[in-house]
Amino acid sequence: MEDIKAKSISPIFWIPTTWFAMGLPFVALSGASSIMYKNMDISDTKIAFWTSLIMLPWTIKPLWGPFLELYKTKKFFVYITQIFTGLLFGLVGLSLQLDAFFSLSIAIFTIIAISGATHDTAADGVYLNELTPKLQAKYVGWQGAFYNLAKVFSGGALVYLAGQLEKEIGIANAWMVVMFTYGIIMLLLGLYSMRMLPSGQHAASTTSLKEGLATLKDVIISFFQKKNIAYSLCFIVLYRFAEGQAIKIIPLFFKSTRAEGGLELTTSQIGLLYGVFGAIAFVLGSIVAGNYIAKKGLNRNTLMLLCAFFNLPFAAYAFLAIELPTDLYIIGTAVVVEYFGYGFGFVGLILFIMQNIAPGKYKMAHYAFASGLVNLGFMIPSMISGWLSDLMGYKEFFIWVLIATIPAFIVTWLVPLRKAEEIETED
Repeated sequence: MEDIKAKSISPIFWIPTTWFAMGLPFVALSGASSIMYKNMDISDTKIAFWTSLIMLPWTIKPLWGPFLELYKTKKFFVYITQIFTGLLFGLVGLSLQLDAFFSLSIAIFTIIAISGATHDTAADGVYLNELTPKLQAKYVGWQGAFYNLAKVFSGGALVYLAGQLEKEIGIANAWMVVMFTYGIIMLLLGLYSMRMLPSGQHAASTTSLKEGLATLKDVIISFFQKKNIAYSLCFIVLYRFAEGQAIKIIPLFFKSTRAEGGLELTTSQIGLLYGVFGAIAFVLGSIVAGNYIAKKGLNRNTLMLLCAFFNLPFAAYAFLAIELPTDLYIIGTAVVVEYFGYGFGFVGLILFIMQNIAPGKYKMAHYAFASGLVNLGFMIPSMISGWLSDLMGYKEFFIWVLIATIPAFIVTWLVPLRKAEEIETED
């Protein structure tokens, strides 16, 4: 009866909430936590290294994906990780009141990352198992919309709230309230998913640990046997090489004092920039890129253009670091330029994985595997970005970021692209 009931529930009632729950902890760990630690006087080097390292579970999540088939259902893993993540955010809030808040909160954030990565794998499984290919295409836009809404809510609204509360109750108490807010939202989403989510159990194909290991082995071996895989791996790792360095330092640069070479913005102003300027620009960039690729297709010229849109806008931050403007509209314009380029250019990476790496026997597993390596290519330069910015200073660092875009252009020009008939044959 439960399966019949789940089948009667329209995807519109569970896809938005599930993908909002997917985006919220990811952005909390990758973005909002950096601003929180900056306000609590942690160095840029430590912030960049540790808030990058804790993102590792999203890189290696394909390694435990096959084992989720061995117990309960994918629905179970979705709602239980949402509830667990909510409780963990509460613990992060409490840890901020302690002397050893940094090490304790980082440890809890790491567990949140493992829970979040497991949630994402299970949620993808529910989506793929419960919906036909036609419905998958129909609702894919809802996925992106609510995942990005979570990014806006986390990086914009909640950071803005933290900035307002900092003035009234102090930094530690303000961020404790924000972490509690994350926790309450995730708990409510978990309770909602428990009732509304389809079971996602129909695709269970492994029935033992041995079969799970065998499947994982086959997924990995067949991935590295793909045509031109060495070139493809270079592409997906180096495409985000400059972004990985810049993205962690930008909010720290915004927050630092002018004596330190920063823009000395308030926490609320940073939330406003990301939540309004950045959000609108990102959505517009994604829409324009989608229409452009739909007309032109993915070829050498379009991929180079996407790479340029993705990487060259970092020049806007070099401009800010050199000029140090005080006008929020000028700073906002720089954010718009970068976020529009990010939304436009990231499409190139996704399409490349879909058309040049994923096709084959394990299409979804190889897509997840490639996505994990994309995150690895982002994580490693992020880990050293704080050390580099402390060593160079913000102005020289953002000039270096522009130099660091060169490998992306080289691999984009050289990587072999597969023809449509090759993709169809392997698919």
